[in-house]
Amino acid sequence: MSERHVPVLVVGGSLVGLSTSVLLADQGVEHLLVESHSGTAIHPRAASFHQRTMEIFRSVGMQEVVEAAAADEFKQNGAIVAVESLGGKELMYFFRSFNDGVEDLSPTARLFITQVGLEPVLRRRAAELGAEHLFGTELVSFEQHDDHVSAVLRPRGGGPEQRVTADYLIAADGAHSSVREQLGIPMAGRGSFADCITIYFKADVNPLIGERNLSVVYVNHPELLGFFRFSITGDSGFLAVFATMGPDGSRNTQVGEDVSVERCIELVRTALGGPADLPVDVESVQRWSAEAATAEAFRSGRVFLVGDSAHVMPPTGGFGGNTGLADAHNLAWKLALVHRGVAGPGLLDSYDPERRPISGLTVEQAYSRYVLRVDPSLPQDDLQPPMDEPSIELGAIYRSSAVHASEVPEQELDNPREQNWTVGARVPHLVLADDEGPTSTVDLGGPGFALLVTDASSDWTGAAAAATESLRLPITVHTVDPETTGWRGAALIRPDGVLAWKTMDPAAVRELGGVLRGLLSLEPTDG
Repeated sequence: MSERHVPVLVVGGSLVGLSTSVLLADQGVEHLLVESHSGTAIHPRAASFHQRTMEIFRSVGMQEVVEAAAADEFKQNGAIVAVESLGGKELMYFFRSFNDGVEDLSPTARLFITQVGLEPVLRRRAAELGAEHLFGTELVSFEQHDDHVSAVLRPRGGGPEQRVTADYLIAADGAHSSVREQLGIPMAGRGSFADCITIYFKADVNPLIGERNLSVVYVNHPELLGFFRFSITGDSGFLAVFATMGPDGSRNTQVGEDVSVERCIELVRTALGGPADLPVDVESVQRWSAEAATAEAFRSGRVFLVGDSAHVMPPTGGFGGNTGLADAHNLAWKLALVHRGVAGPGLLDSYDPERRPISGLTVEQAYSRYVLRVDPSLPQDDLQPPMDEPSIELGAIYRSSAVHASEVPEQELDNPREQNWTVGARVPHLVLADDEGPTSTVDLGGPGFALLVTDASSDWTGAAAAATESLRLPITVHTVDPETTGWRGAALIRPDGVLAWKTMDPAAVRELGGVLRGLLSLEPTDG
């Protein structure tokens, strides 16, 4: 058996695994990604991406190429609406336009793109950055040791096995993660509440859509509950069916028990609400389970869970893929700094306390939307009230050793509209002068830290230069107008764009080195 060593082994090459690979490669971390399937996604899932996700893509030079790929698949900035049927009565608009009210919160916009359109873009970008991927390769087994993880890999079609040792393993192997199961990490939450299907079909729906720009169409029909997505040309799409109803009003949540072509055509025609003989060609059908659950730990030793291996949620709200991307973004820079010896291993201890609480909250928010938008027959006695979408997407507040906060905010989410500059939250978006440098404060993170100061003549530049030299980590200084920030002093931004520390005290300039050492889990220096 051949043997080799890589700093990081990524198991799973779908949306989150590929994004993890891009982020690691962008940080210069050598790694190997293995995926059991022979290629990227063939079914157009996970279609809505939020501003924070687009900011992550922007940080690795992918904003424009992702926007271009999205434009090839969908008309952007459409409505999210509930209807009795596509050609029938409109019941409620959740969004008249997908970016209504959030245009000024980010240098990016929400958009729609499927995994079919996005994953090849991610794979190409990772390759450009030097990442190594082995598709058609499965993880046979792995073992943890004090100083490494040992894994056995094998070509899915058969062939010689190889042993790979890695400093760390990242499990991006989906909702049925074999890595999580071997670690014995249980899932907690609502469990599974529907056996659903997604029907991929061809049909000319343009006459039923008319002049409307519809991004997501929830169907609340007397005979079925589900939602539509349509191609940019209006001649194909998919219908996800959560439940069907009988003539007596009885509800069937085991839709996957009958996936015959005849039954699927009937469901599509019912949801479309068009002519009874509308030509419909069913291309494929996928069964899946609507679930809401979060892993009870996102880390075990040298193994980290990201994406669906760490949390599963219904598609209502479009939070699933975005939450997985946020996991990868949070973890990649920490692994990079630890790998380079710039940060202590304790920095990795901040991953679970930062990502697990916000992931659990997001799972519950997706479930609340499922109950309220799709299936109100589910119990509502302990349902979380729906929270503000921009706050969920942009306002996560982290509490860990990688955040230096004098006061811990009581709320779970920051409101990005208020530009609170909350320590532990993403830095607010402010437009910066375009002098061939960053054009927004959200661009300041990575590969090191950034220091925002309101007084260009202060001592912060010298303190940052000294810290850069002693820590071997770039710390850039940027001056902002206190009239736009609402405060005077200095704010320290982590590589992931999270505000790690803020001070109004000019004398605190002497504390910068110590604060950084604490954030990086390094031993304090004398004095």
